[in-house]
Amino acid sequence: MPTTAANAEKRIALRVTGMDCASCAAKIETALRQVPELKNVVVSPSAGRLSFETIDADKSIKSATKVIQSLGYGISQIDTGDTDHAPTAPHHHVSDDEFRWSSAKVVTIIACSAALIIAYLVGQVRPDIAKPFFLAGLAVGLVPIAQRALAAAWHGTPFSIEMLMTIAAAGAVVIGATEEAAVVVLLFLIGEILEGYAARRARDGIRALTALVPKSAFVESDDGVQEVPADSLKVGAKIVVRPGDRIPADGIIFEGESSINEAPVTGESVPKRKALGDPVFAGTVNTDALLRVNVTAAAADNTIARVVRLVEEAQEAKAPTQRFIDRFSRYYTPAVLLLGILVAIVPPLFFNGEWGGWIYKGLAVLLIGCPCALVISTPAAIAAGLSSGARRGLLIKGGAVLETIGKVTTIAMDKTGTLTEGRPVVTDVLAVSVTSERLMSVAAALETGSSHPLAKAILTRAAREKVPNVTATEVRAVNGKGMEGVVEERLYFLGSPSASAARGAALKSLELQISQLNAEGKTVSVLVQDQAVHGLIAMRDEPRPDALEGVKRLKARGIATVMLTGDNRQTAAAVARALGMEVHAELLPEDKLKIIEGLQRSGQTVAKVGDGINDAPALAAADVGIAMGGGTDVALETADAALLNGRINDLSALIDLSRNTMTNISQNIAVSLGLKGVFLVTTILGVTGLWPAILADTGATVLVTMNALRLLRTGAAES
Repeated sequence: MPTTAANAEKRIALRVTGMDCASCAAKIETALRQVPELKNVVVSPSAGRLSFETIDADKSIKSATKVIQSLGYGISQIDTGDTDHAPTAPHHHVSDDEFRWSSAKVVTIIACSAALIIAYLVGQVRPDIAKPFFLAGLAVGLVPIAQRALAAAWHGTPFSIEMLMTIAAAGAVVIGATEEAAVVVLLFLIGEILEGYAARRARDGIRALTALVPKSAFVESDDGVQEVPADSLKVGAKIVVRPGDRIPADGIIFEGESSINEAPVTGESVPKRKALGDPVFAGTVNTDALLRVNVTAAAADNTIARVVRLVEEAQEAKAPTQRFIDRFSRYYTPAVLLLGILVAIVPPLFFNGEWGGWIYKGLAVLLIGCPCALVISTPAAIAAGLSSGARRGLLIKGGAVLETIGKVTTIAMDKTGTLTEGRPVVTDVLAVSVTSERLMSVAAALETGSSHPLAKAILTRAAREKVPNVTATEVRAVNGKGMEGVVEERLYFLGSPSASAARGAALKSLELQISQLNAEGKTVSVLVQDQAVHGLIAMRDEPRPDALEGVKRLKARGIATVMLTGDNRQTAAAVARALGMEVHAELLPEDKLKIIEGLQRSGQTVAKVGDGINDAPALAAADVGIAMGGGTDVALETADAALLNGRINDLSALIDLSRNTMTNISQNIAVSLGLKGVFLVTTILGVTGLWPAILADTGATVLVTMNALRLLRTGAAES
């Protein structure tokens, strides 16, 4: 039966508090997949996010809440701004929920600690009655752990970390190690708090971006300027942004000129000059002049909101290493339980071992085997890497992409808009029979009002040099060959050398200079008055200021670079020579695709850098597609990664971030497995017991998490 609008499935997103690692996520995911009305359940521990598809939102959220709370976690709705998805369940601010969850944990730790201190003091005075006090302290900490263990087992996860802890603590009581069991439980609870703190640090790093968008905006209407909530702005609204204010929405400037600090969105520390027609982004700062802006995106779809949403969604996409660790853990935990049982019973049964001592060692093995540090080793590093990148304008869509970027051996780049600015600039002004100032004045007069890229280049140069303004009349385009108009009662023509020669202009003495300029990939315009040549203006789409340095940095990291462009061979070769790159020019989209595939067949791991539109086939075929952009939909939605500030230097920063993240993951796995291996051997040999076992597990978890959080430092991603 076809799906109708009334019973169409909706995607619901929820926050889960207290979910600190992949094992937590696995328990929740396993439990929720047993709820019939929930489809395609996805749980991301790094984003603290749960999503699923359902027909009945209210009923499904109630069911999910009941299950999640029974497992010992908190839940709250994400405000998507979509009323169709908004359930009737009350919404709590995420930080409030996190605070409540942490507070409950802290209260349990304080109560458990107080009970153990009392038990210890009683033991000093009356050792004969101390055991019940230690049992009480143990119960304070163990009961909530055991409840979570039983709930997880009921919902399909019998081999949880909580279950291992419960079995080990209960077994310790049976063999008379009550004091040790109580302290072990306290250390376990402290470890959970530390994990929660570290996990929130990784999550909040990117979410903090949302606080950059101001709460209010000044809207212009027929009634004047009114202050309104920023999240109420609609597309098409006209807003006023005062000097020093943060811009409340994405938009286009329709009046004013100012420097904009875009560091919050792009990581670019130097403010950019913006004027009529330029885009501005929510959360950036207007530094020095009043601007009027036409809003182009609602609050839920502004640049910062999209970056946060895309990063959180990216964190749900598991990296290959993380998928391997998850599969490994499914077998690892039951294997540890079996090993603990064998350690406890084999020596007494077959080698005359002492039952109490070997059961104690078996329980310690269970604690050592808690896989928390192992399962968090990869997602913690991936989450920190993604967040670190996003805060610097390096948007990476998922752990798999982050892993692959570090393996890239060749980067293929577009020319226009990637290696170059994407717009021509005047490079040479050669006056012949007038001054350079007069040459630019007349040329600007003829081009005034034109939207052609070459015309804009001339007008920009004339404005920058503040040449005298003159007025042209009777201006018209001449069959696409140039512009003609009257300036101070004289007829002028500005056009190509061939068109100028056809009008009788004497260019013979300038042929060598024109040829040299063309050889450098420059477009030449000639200003002619009657047949007299007044001068030449040469223009070219110049390389980005950091392009040469960016290519050098890539080569220093062992990465080959190649330019793929549809531009003419002469222009492309000139730019490639300046940058020291191999070049393929005059390519159609299918030609670029063939070159990418050829590089891959030769064993290269290829990244393709482009604008995300006309290079779609090549971007899709490459191992990693990277879009250049300034927070546009294309840059954010099309490719696997995006350089929001459009700097070639950021390619090397992207490579470094990936390689640093993979090194971090390797270190984490080595620490988690290494410590477990050492303490496993020392426990079986009788050197260490329950206390060191739990310290090994908690310590490894804390070390792994703190190591991953190093990636959140800006310097970790610096080239």
